[in-house]
This record gives sequence, C-alpha cells and structure tokens, in this order.
Amino acid sequence: MPYFYYGIDPLYLYLVLPAIVLSLIAQINVKSTFSKYSNYHCNYTGADAAKRVLESNGVYDVKIERVSGNLTDHYDPKTNVIRLSDAVYSATSISAVGVAAHEAGHAVQYAKGYSPIKVRTAIYPVCNIGSQLSMPLLLIGLLFNYSFLMNLGIIFFSAALVFQLVTLPVEFNASKRALVGLRDSSILLDDGEIKGARKVLSAAALTYIAAFLVSLTQLLRFLIIANRRRR
Repeated sequence: MPYFYYGIDPLYLYLVLPAIVLSLIAQINVKSTFSKYSNYHCNYTGADAAKRVLESNGVYDVKIERVSGNLTDHYDPKTNVIRLSDAVYSATSISAVGVAAHEAGHAVQYAKGYSPIKVRTAIYPVCNIGSQLSMPLLLIGLLFNYSFLMNLGIIFFSAALVFQLVTLPVEFNASKRALVGLRDSSILLDDGEIKGARKVLSAAALTYIAAFLVSLTQLLRFLIIANRRRR
C-alpha cells in the first residue's frame, strides 16, 4: 500500500493531528484561564510580585522592565532582566502576579545554579541550529529520496526535541518556586488565591507538554517514513 493515498498522509492524520489539536486546546485554555483570573485581584502588581519573589530568595540584582505585547513575559539571562507585558507589569490580578512570579522563578533558577536550566542553556545553540535545519533537510531528503539528508534531518529534529524535553522540568520548577514565593511573601494570602495562581501556571505548563507531544509525534512519523524508504 503506498504511503500517500490520493495526497493524504495517514500517519499525519492519525498520529500528529491529534497532538496538534491538543496543542490548540492547551493554547485556548491558557488564554481563557488567564482571562478568568484577571478578574480576581490582590494588593500587588505583577512587578511588585516579581520583586518580592526575588527578594524572598535572596536575589537583588535582577531588573524588572515593561515590554509591549500580550503574554510576552520572559526572563532574559543575558541581560539579567525580567520583562513583563502590559497585561502583567502594572496589573493586580491573580493571573498577573502568577505570571510575574513564574518569570522571577526563572531568574532564581539562574541565581541558584539550578542544574536543568544550565543544561538547557548549554545545549541551546546546537538545538537551535537543529530546529532551523531539520525540516529543510527532511523535505529535501523525502522529495529526492536522499536517505543521508533524511537521517541528518531526523538527528537535528531529535536535538530540538531534546531541548523541549529539558524545558519541561525547568518550567515546572519555575512555577513551583513562584507559588512558594507568592505564599512566603504574603502576596497571595488565602488558599483560593493560591489555587487561582496554580491554575494559571498549570494551564501555561500544559502548552509546553502539548508542544513536546506534537514534536514527538512528528519525529515518530519521520522515523516510520524513513524506515519505509529503506525497504
């Protein structure tokens, strides 16, 4: 039976597409959860929360800046700066302080020498190159039946997948540090507020899991295709 039947890729339909649907659901969920808990407020802004979480961990040299965009929040280890979006920096919602505390958690990871984030930083250059080159190599290899290019593309794609895998514990740990910091700093005082922040951070974590599953199913698909071409 031919691999493609009237232009339809069965492996993509049955293996990759469900993971993509899950990823879309996760993205919708994180936006809706953030929106929901944007209506619940506390006495601190996102910037305040980030600062207090840092200070509760003995970290005082990280700058906190505003950045444009929606959910563009991130920690930049090169400049040692936490950048918070307009919806987070000056907002007092549970969503805002949860996201800000999460980015502070990443800064604390670097300050404390958290091992997985060291590994992620070390492998980033290679994995980034792999991410950019894998698809062109795979497509050329498939189109012209060059097994060498196909195998090289799979290796590069695997490197990018490893980066996503290492990212998972980094994100989970940052959220854990965020929740502990929010409670210890008395930013969120009751269990309901902590529960709301946990839901926001859990929703965000699911997007990383879903993205990893999409890449994993893609890799399995490419491996199956390559194996069939060898026969």
